Amino acid sequence: MLIGVIADDFTGASDIANTLAKGIGDEGGLRTSQHLGVPRQDPGPDEEACVIALKSRSIAPAEAVAQSLQALEWLRRHGCRQVVFKYCSTFDSTPEGNIGPVGEALAKALGVRGVVACPAFPAAGRTVYQGHLFVHDRLLNESGLENHPINPMTDADLRRWLKPQCATPVGFVPAGVVSSGPEAVRTALEAAAGRGETLVIVDGIGDADLVTIATACAGQPLVTGGSGIALGLPRNFIRAGDARGSAPQASAVSGPEAILAGSCSGRTREQVEYHARLHPTLALDVGAIVEERLNPEDVVMFLRENEGRAPLVFTSANPAMVGDIQARYGAPRASAAVDGFFGKVARHLVAGGVRRLIVAGGETSGAVVSALGVGPLAIGREIDPGVPVLLSEAGPGMALALKSGNFGAIDFFDKALARMEAAE
Repeated sequence: MLIGVIADDFTGASDIANTLAKGIGDEGGLRTSQHLGVPRQDPGPDEEACVIALKSRSIAPAEAVAQSLQALEWLRRHGCRQVVFKYCSTFDSTPEGNIGPVGEALAKALGVRGVVACPAFPAAGRTVYQGHLFVHDRLLNESGLENHPINPMTDADLRRWLKPQCATPVGFVPAGVVSSGPEAVRTALEAAAGRGETLVIVDGIGDADLVTIATACAGQPLVTGGSGIALGLPRNFIRAGDARGSAPQASAVSGPEAILAGSCSGRTREQVEYHARLHPTLALDVGAIVEERLNPEDVVMFLRENEGRAPLVFTSANPAMVGDIQARYGAPRASAAVDGFFGKVARHLVAGGVRRLIVAGGETSGAVVSALGVGPLAIGREIDPGVPVLLSEAGPGMALALKSGNFGAIDFFDKALARMEAAE
């Protein structure tokens, strides 16, 4: 195993697995698999990159650290040569964590400082300049993410946001250093380590910057960031002769389909509205879910009655509606009820023969795959930047698409179903 990833949620795990499998240009990427939680079995003999998907983004920091260290222990036991801690490209966290505590814990366990922290993902409009995170042309705290129902991001200054999460100083490598090349970045990281800085925010404006940063990190035990940080990492091993490069396998799964949307992001709401113009769509009453007045089997019946028509059910709501729900029931109770409900729906669907399943939202995706208990997932073709088809060989075999709330084109759901069926 060359690269091992510890991802703090399920959609983010798919995102970086896609990046590692795809690689750069004709060189290709690494043979990559995605595991849901710390694996209980040994990795396969052909696994060059292993992505461990945790659900640790929004839990208590101490628990997130414990889960991440358990994943690190498994990776090290199987000879992993470089560890990547993957978090969201919008740096989803609170002043308590979990990016800082987990990043520092992993660094301490590996005995390193001067560790890259770069959430940039230019293909999805996330860039870092002068230590500030942008979403397209807006600062993070002006992009709508300030209204996130779980981790509202109210400050685009990553150094300032990360500082209260960390026990050691936070470093910074500006764009001018990155543009000077890998050796300049490597020197800056070494200097940061000498100053006692564990996590170092590194500017990244375009894919070329991410490749430069990755080249500078060749041989480094730990890297942290969004999925974009992994863009150039496979090439380090391919050019060193440790991997031969490969392409993602084709996706070819047909059969009944269903779409579950639990994200309340603006992008997912737009995608739901667009999808509803041509396909059967059902809005779910969150209050009825929390109060257990809505039966999962009734929702399953709606989806089954509309098989072949790309049916979709959703709890996605605008910030005002989300605020009302949280005020009425409390955010933890409402979130747990919705996640549990979608998990039950997914189990019924798969037991009834659904073989193509799309899930929108990180928390929702985590709940669904946990409820299904699927084993290792192979990485198929990319649907949109950051979202591949995931292939499970358990039972009759099925295809999954786990979409982060803000990812995907307006027609993502139709595109995903078509890509799952396409052999080429």
